[in-house]
Amino acid sequence: MPRIFGLLKWGLVGTVGIVGGLWVINLPVPPLRQAIAKTAPILLTPSYFNMDRNYRAAIANVEQSDQLINQATSSADIELGAEKVQAAQKNLDQLPVWFLGYQPVRYCQWFSCGWRFTVDEFQQARQRVGRMDAQVFQERNAFTQLQQAEASLNAAKAQHQQATDDTQRQAAIAAWQSAIDQLTQLPPTTLAGRTAQTQLTAAQRDFQAVTGLQASAQQTNTLISAAKAFGKQAAEASQNPPHTVTEWDAVASLWRSAIAQLQRVQPDDAGYTEAQTLSAQYQSNLGQINTRKQAEQAAVQALERANRQITSLLASTPNDAAQVNRPQTAAQIQSIINELETIQTGTTVHPQAQDLLKFAKAKLNELQ
Repeated sequence: MPRIFGLLKWGLVGTVGIVGGLWVINLPVPPLRQAIAKTAPILLTPSYFNMDRNYRAAIANVEQSDQLINQATSSADIELGAEKVQAAQKNLDQLPVWFLGYQPVRYCQWFSCGWRFTVDEFQQARQRVGRMDAQVFQERNAFTQLQQAEASLNAAKAQHQQATDDTQRQAAIAAWQSAIDQLTQLPPTTLAGRTAQTQLTAAQRDFQAVTGLQASAQQTNTLISAAKAFGKQAAEASQNPPHTVTEWDAVASLWRSAIAQLQRVQPDDAGYTEAQTLSAQYQSNLGQINTRKQAEQAAVQALERANRQITSLLASTPNDAAQVNRPQTAAQIQSIINELETIQTGTTVHPQAQDLLKFAKAKLNELQ
């Protein structure tokens, strides 16, 4: 019996030792893990499991948060999106940047691991999460401003209904106009801003019915002011290019919002000429933005095609240089060069395309 207890004791000690050893091996120490990965990668399986799980979770949370925030229909969507952003951030924090460039080949053969992205793509994911975190902050602030504007609007309407003399009515009208101005100042790219646009139409209609011609003039000024606010945001958002297709879409949306405000000014309204002049200018700006968006979209697609051709070329090239079909390989590289040369300057992928183009031309010269 003592012998059995002794064996159990040593067995327990051995198990604890093994577990402790695995824990040490899987510590986030790059030199140690890289050495183990070359000699006994199976020992890093716990880390690979953890990395794969966090990678998949990060991708899912980023996509869900993007859908919830950018396609929000209520403040509840924004709040849930904020939770997903935080969850994605935690997942990304669990992925060691120094290890992203290393492929755990054996583990991926056994378990079909999910991660394939580079350090640059990892940084882009972090930036995307950071932008959405800032967007959530902006959405919350805008929603607070919307609630304040709605409260002011309702209070002004009640004050006007209860007014007993011109002084009180003028004060109520001024408060009413102030509330409408608050609605126009909400960021148009936020859910609160889009909600405010619907309320703004009704508020301006009621205001005009109450104040007559005075309200009509004020409404025109409000529309022009709102259009200028959209135009200012669009101009600011388009600064410091290049921008992605999504960012150009956002700029175009701002110009369209500005134009939509101006189109609501009727021919018999005061300020109609000014509204038409601004509308023509904004239409021209929108056309330029659409052109740049199309160039960006074409550049991204061209780079994707070039990368696919590069991948295909690498896969079909023999390891033995003597077996390489030089004319065929040269033709494939020339095709890649032609694709890369279509990518315009001023696009986000142009620097990367230039690097690939330089490399491809050098390889082509080696074959000639």
